[in-house]
Amino acid sequence: MDNLRHLLPSAGNLIVFEAAGRQLSFTRAAQELGMTQAAVSYAIRSLERQLGTPLFHRAHRAVSLTEAGRRFHADVTLGLSHIRKSAEDIRARGRANSVTLAASTAFASLWMLPRLHRLRDELPDIDLRIQTADRDLDIRNEPIELGVRGGRPQDWPDYDSALIAHEVIEAVASAAYLEKHGMPESVAHLTQHRLIHLEEPFRTACDWQQWFLSAGVNGVTANRGLAINDYVLVIQAVMEGQGIALSWRHLTGRLIETGLLCKVTGHKLETGAAFHVIWPKGRPLTPQAQEVLSWLTKEGRQISG
Repeated sequence: MDNLRHLLPSAGNLIVFEAAGRQLSFTRAAQELGMTQAAVSYAIRSLERQLGTPLFHRAHRAVSLTEAGRRFHADVTLGLSHIRKSAEDIRARGRANSVTLAASTAFASLWMLPRLHRLRDELPDIDLRIQTADRDLDIRNEPIELGVRGGRPQDWPDYDSALIAHEVIEAVASAAYLEKHGMPESVAHLTQHRLIHLEEPFRTACDWQQWFLSAGVNGVTANRGLAINDYVLVIQAVMEGQGIALSWRHLTGRLIETGLLCKVTGHKLETGAAFHVIWPKGRPLTPQAQEVLSWLTKEGRQISG
């Protein structure tokens, strides 16, 4: 082991070498690492002396990896990535009271935020970290304990799941919009109103055409008025009186109860899909993550009830 200690370069020099080899520039590596260009050059030369071979070809204002440098850079990059991943996992486990939940911005904004005061009251010793993304994250390869997904459990064979809410879709408008334009007399009459469309970029979502068909209204082309790719902004536009939009009940139920949104027509589409908490199969949940899971499903049952 003592021979290995003398053979291996210092961790600091390896980090500098990885950055310089990736950037193919000592100057850019220095900027990335917050060092001077001279310090980067010194670290590379020290590494080359220790290994007994040049790692870079040096030209005027340009560097490139030698053959030995390319091979070594590939191994150093792989080794450092493993070390970083292991350190992140250890750090995540070390935050014993922290639980990370991955969710869409819509779920985080419209479902989680109004309930956070209850979570703090009921689970005061747990720090919840909410991580949002435009698309569903593969949390098997991330230091994330729980995620929220819409669909059916068979869609996620590598995950266990627990139900939060069934997918129920209705039409909603603001009171100000209805006062100005009147309440639609039927589902078909909606086509004479300004409809707001969700253009979901990554996740699958019901659109107006599907919703009309579920109501038995065939051959209707939903007008293409305002289209938005963020559901939180869709709901904001509805509350501002810009038109009528489709409403996912588990997200907008509180807004309907408080009068910020109004149901339009009595039609609702129950797709048979649902929203679940998911976690990787074979990965035991920490006691804190299990508590958050139980809290999420309990909140979901209150909605269903």
